[in-house]
Amino acid sequence: MMTPATIPGRDARAATATTRIMGIDPGSQRTGVGIVDVDPAGRSVHVHHQTLVLLDNESFALRLKQIFDDLGALIEQWRPDEVAIERVFAARNNADSVLKLGQARGAAICAVVQHGHGIHEYAAREVKQAVVGRGAAEKAQIQHMVGVLLGLAGRIQADAADALAIALTHAHTRSTLGRAGVSRASWRRRR
Repeated sequence: MMTPATIPGRDARAATATTRIMGIDPGSQRTGVGIVDVDPAGRSVHVHHQTLVLLDNESFALRLKQIFDDLGALIEQWRPDEVAIERVFAARNNADSVLKLGQARGAAICAVVQHGHGIHEYAAREVKQAVVGRGAAEKAQIQHMVGVLLGLAGRIQADAADALAIALTHAHTRSTLGRAGVSRASWRRRR
């Protein structure tokens, strides 16, 4: 594992035109974080992944603070160039769960914006389609495909795998749009 002193910063990556992407899978109990480096040809390389476990906090407010603080520290440590996050999907959840998920997502977005980054959003269905090839993929399929695509051995924790899948989705989308000469904003308006 790299120590903070050996982590390539933006200047070192700029020499190779590599882009570092952080993916975030927000949750009120666990928040997944995944980081990949993408070269100009669109090849992705695993950099880091982890799960922020929030259950030890005494209150929900402290969970939100942990998301904000821990993501801020990870942004400072790994120095991503771009950040992507999953959009909230609430079709079958109860209102309380949706509200908590939205608040966790808000804490994550605030941490990203606090560190000067914009944020790219992807629906869960888009992520599943990009990584597995079908929008109704199961968690185990995402875990498996993330491992295959990034050459990782062993089982990846589900939230961390989802975060890596979000980062891979953004890498794939930006690469495809770049080759097509289409801006992301223009692409979103056409959908």
